[in-house]
Amino acid sequence: MSYPDQAPPRRPAAVVAAAAVLVLMAVGAGLYAVTGLLVMAGTTDRFRSAAATTGAGTGEIDGVVALLRAATVLSAVVGVLVGLVLVGLALGLLAGRSGARVTTWVVCGLGLLCGCGALAVLVGQRAAPLRLGADQRVTADLLAQLGDAYPGWWIPLNAALSVAQVLGYLVVAALLTLPAANAFFHRRPAGPRPPAGPTPPGYGATPAYGPLSAPPAYGPLSAPPAYGPPSAPPGPTPPSEDRP
Repeated sequence: MSYPDQAPPRRPAAVVAAAAVLVLMAVGAGLYAVTGLLVMAGTTDRFRSAAATTGAGTGEIDGVVALLRAATVLSAVVGVLVGLVLVGLALGLLAGRSGARVTTWVVCGLGLLCGCGALAVLVGQRAAPLRLGADQRVTADLLAQLGDAYPGWWIPLNAALSVAQVLGYLVVAALLTLPAANAFFHRRPAGPRPPAGPTPPGYGATPAYGPLSAPPAYGPLSAPPAYGPPSAPPGPTPPSEDRP
């Protein structure tokens, strides 16, 4: 018996939207990583030029530059890894895996903490600049010059990305709690289909196996062969007595 193919479950709009937001955030993380690497060279050159007027030694300036480069490379690597994780979660959501849904909630929680922390640091730096003692005056001047060495749009970009990160994770977490998403992730998997076979005949009907063939004809029964001496051949017919 043949069975019709079962259509795959349709993804609800909430799940598709959540996956799209994750992919968009992954693209943003990748672009941020690339942008940070691109602006590092110009930032380093501006910092060296400005640090020469602070009276700091070459070793101190080189130490801050090395710290800047390490922080930029580390931020780029983390951004790429986060982007890959977000893309993997988006694919898992579209495939209807419950584990991907739970992992997405965990990542959203961590992302909210990181985004709020980064936003708080940016606001704190503007509201209350770092103050060091008199013996660390040179270090304070170098840190101030480092902040000014970045492009003017860099700090607002970081603030906007932090806000977008917080909102994006909130939206994804909310979409995955909708009833349509619950039904999609808690559906029962379809069992294996039985193998296709011949269609059974209907009840009360005699299955037709083709036209009935007539029994083979064996012809008339022949007389058994004689095992005695052969009979003499017939002689000529005697003349009839009525003939004149």
